[in-house]
Amino acid sequence: MKIGIIGAGIGGLASAIRMASKGHEVEVFEANSYPGGKLSQFKLGNYRFDAGPSLFTQAQYVEDLFEVAGVKIDDHFQYKKLEVVCHYFWEDQTRLKAFSDSNLFAEEVSKVLGVNGQQIHQALDESKRKYEVTGKIFLENSLHKLNTWTNFEVIKALFKIPGLDLFRSMHKTNKQLFDHPKLVQLFNRFATYNGSNPYKAPGLLNIIPYFEHKVGAFFPKGGMHSITNTLYQLAISKGVTFHFDAKVNEILVKNKTAHALSVGSQTHHCDKVICNMDVFHAYRQLLPKEKHPHKTLNQPKSTSALIFYWGIKKQFKELGLHNILFSENYREEFDLLDSGKISDDPTVYINITSKHEKGDAPADCENWFTMINVPFNSGQNWEELIKKSRQNILNKIKRTIGVSIEPLIQEEDILDPIKIESRTSSHLGALYGTSSNNRMAAFLRHPNFSNKIKGLYFCGGSVHPGGGIPLCLLSAKIIDELIHS
Repeated sequence: MKIGIIGAGIGGLASAIRMASKGHEVEVFEANSYPGGKLSQFKLGNYRFDAGPSLFTQAQYVEDLFEVAGVKIDDHFQYKKLEVVCHYFWEDQTRLKAFSDSNLFAEEVSKVLGVNGQQIHQALDESKRKYEVTGKIFLENSLHKLNTWTNFEVIKALFKIPGLDLFRSMHKTNKQLFDHPKLVQLFNRFATYNGSNPYKAPGLLNIIPYFEHKVGAFFPKGGMHSITNTLYQLAISKGVTFHFDAKVNEILVKNKTAHALSVGSQTHHCDKVICNMDVFHAYRQLLPKEKHPHKTLNQPKSTSALIFYWGIKKQFKELGLHNILFSENYREEFDLLDSGKISDDPTVYINITSKHEKGDAPADCENWFTMINVPFNSGQNWEELIKKSRQNILNKIKRTIGVSIEPLIQEEDILDPIKIESRTSSHLGALYGTSSNNRMAAFLRHPNFSNKIKGLYFCGGSVHPGGGIPLCLLSAKIIDELIHS
């Protein structure tokens, strides 16, 4: 069977490996000159940066691809578990290390915040329980096939819905779990992992801390882009053919069946098509003659990001790989995001890979991936917002860690929602496609297959089960099972 894959993002790479490992002939068509989509890299002078995703969890889904391919992962990909998942900072000079080990995390919370560390254990146990009830069932299977819902394990899970916090927000759930506002804010933060608002998103999203503090967070040798490189090389070793600078013009459909891809002046025939392009643009650009699922495509979008890549000519011992500088008014920050605006006091995330990869920055220097959450692009004046946000970020850093870093910036580049859309085809620059603020959002995402067109499948962050590296990898697994079941 011949498989045509549109896009060499992480979902497309995973699909290529799975299809080729089953003996199919696979061709991947990528509009960019490089693989990886958002999971790419670049250099500024002597500084290297991962351009997109910076957190690596659920490493087992990468391992699974090597197992499927029949290749030993240790010969190609190495990663280490982080002792401290994230360093948290507040302007009142409170500083807290979120240790990977839940016992150490609980001790830190007790020491720094003066609360009973048992709250951490209870919250993480609850996170684990919710994941075990719903995670494997609803994240690793299609929600749009009848056989999922007739599975005995799914039926059992449905009876447990009242205890899964689907009908109250993450914030309300966390207020019940914790009696300290800083802990509530810390655990509310996990809503941003899929571009959502913790004051609206359902408490079920509290399964996310389980991945960091029960399974673990990791750092891949060579940085996050090594995930892309590794999977790209694995795909090539399985016989996958890649075409770069090869923008697909149209998915050709005949008798309600996808049968070919129009690329430039050529037509590439295939038996199945897997689309790793943002599903909105996939319909609008590649399926102009077909009926579009407007209700699905017009779901509210997730937030986006504004990233400043800074080469900093100094090292900061108090900072780690992942760092969060919290805003003073978290609810206001999200209210503004929902209205298409940016807070003057944004929560700032700083990722510094040179903490683990010394070659990512010159000696005594650091590479700062400095990000704030921003709304998707709805016509704002981004030139003005970028200038204002840059100063607000610099002010925030100075207030929180006591150093003026502007004189330390040797190199700078900027990524905003408009550039995100142009480089990755993410509709309106929304990083995670549809937002998860609605408790039914998981069911409203586009399925991993077309109900109208035979032989057409969808993977990546804009479809089920959602955005982020682990979920994109799972989308490829679901397609594999749909095609070969």
